[in-house]
Amino acid sequence: MQPINFDRYRNIVILTGAGISVASGIRPFRGQGGLSDEIDPLQHSDCSLIETNPIAIWQFYGILREQLKTAQPNAAHLKLAEIEERLSPNQQFTLITQNIDGLHQRAGSSNVLEIHGNVNRTRCSNLSCSITPFSDSESHDRALPMCQICGSTLRPDIVLFGEQLPVKESWLAKRSLRDCDLFIAIGTSGTVSPASSFVRSADYAGARTILINLEPMAPKNPYFKEEYLGCAEEIVPLIFGSM
Repeated sequence: MQPINFDRYRNIVILTGAGISVASGIRPFRGQGGLSDEIDPLQHSDCSLIETNPIAIWQFYGILREQLKTAQPNAAHLKLAEIEERLSPNQQFTLITQNIDGLHQRAGSSNVLEIHGNVNRTRCSNLSCSITPFSDSESHDRALPMCQICGSTLRPDIVLFGEQLPVKESWLAKRSLRDCDLFIAIGTSGTVSPASSFVRSADYAGARTILINLEPMAPKNPYFKEEYLGCAEEIVPLIFGSM
């Protein structure tokens, strides 16, 4: 396993999934040790619950908010932030994350696209409301929070099952892939959207494509040309090396 020479690349795109945050104590939805082994995510994460049972959303994601009060970025988060900081001005670095934990920003990463939102923000469920999403660490698992402007239910600023990805972040992610020459997916299966479509776009652009994950792809995604198996917090510092 040879460290990557980042000096060779001009448009670097990183995609991260739940596997990168496991070492920080954040359990994934699916896969080994995933929450789906114990609960049905649709009972707490489906968009229909906004109308039918919004407190169920808070009861589930409030637990994550409490965990994030003490969780810390791990070696993989920190290495990504280090690499971004050390790149030259003529190099582009885009970090697309499927995670909602905000650990990349806490590690020091700056150009982060949160395509599934951030659980530490709260917004109004009324799309016509003028309130902007705001930082919020309260769990709200006992009393349903209400918007002070329009009186509608407040909700975590995340993408629930059945909702579309945010337009701005999706557009910026796709734009970053147009001229991508290095694409690395970390802690994500690589077989489902958006990982599958992102790597396909990167491959079409002629990029070097790498998957770093705990488990091998099943079925294999042909657009990933390299695959390194292991814990993200161990593999990322090794393969990213130093600049």
